[in-house]
Amino acid sequence: MEWLNQTISVYNLVRPVLDILILAFLIYKGYQIMVKTQAVQLVRGAVFMVGVYALAFFLKLTTLQWILNLLAPGIVIAVAIVFQPELRKIFMRLGQGEWFRVNAKPKLSQLEAVLNAAEVLSGLKRGALIVFPRQVGIKNIIDTGTRLNADLSSSLIVTVFGHDTPLHDGAMIVQGGKIVAAGCFLPLSEQQDIRRSFGTRHRAALGLSEETDSIILIVSEETGAISLANDSKLYYDLNIAMIQRRLSELLDLRSYEAAEVSEATDEE
Repeated sequence: MEWLNQTISVYNLVRPVLDILILAFLIYKGYQIMVKTQAVQLVRGAVFMVGVYALAFFLKLTTLQWILNLLAPGIVIAVAIVFQPELRKIFMRLGQGEWFRVNAKPKLSQLEAVLNAAEVLSGLKRGALIVFPRQVGIKNIIDTGTRLNADLSSSLIVTVFGHDTPLHDGAMIVQGGKIVAAGCFLPLSEQQDIRRSFGTRHRAALGLSEETDSIILIVSEETGAISLANDSKLYYDLNIAMIQRRLSELLDLRSYEAAEVSEATDEE
């Protein structure tokens, strides 16, 4: 019984720390999800309303309190309607996100294969959409296309997008150094201020970047411009060096490559 009492005592000491750590983790992850779904404005509005109510409570502003209490149910319903797309994205991320998973990442040499293919397609003015998933799962997107599970190579990418094949109109999914699928359909963006010159590929890339944390490389069929979409933003007409740098940073490839080199050296 003594060891049981000691265990309970240790647990009682650790419990507050564990409670705080779990709460901090949930708040941090919740903040990450809200930022990526552009729901920060929803939080700002909620904080503002709570501040107004607290002010009315402490200053004994009974009329304002009565109005706020009267309007509170309607405000909640209105928020649910107005911010329905953002709330949907938040719950999608909660359902799809794999917080503790360590993703397999392509190597820098494999990334160069993608960029070489993008340069070729840009010169030919052949459109392309290449998706690099990260933490948020996109199995529902992969299932809309044709699974390939092929080794990543420039020639295969150019073959898919460089000719009028059945797969050239959709998106290609690249994950773990493999071409997982091609001909996949992406959701179109809900943004209203997109440039009219942007075609379906750019709108589809933006749409996926609004719902997930994927990085999407776009080659324009009209201009040959190579762009990146990430975090609900489109970075248009970048040069290859800039795209390589941004992809390496966003996919954390440099630290991954350094770790691989270190492991290889240790083995020798």
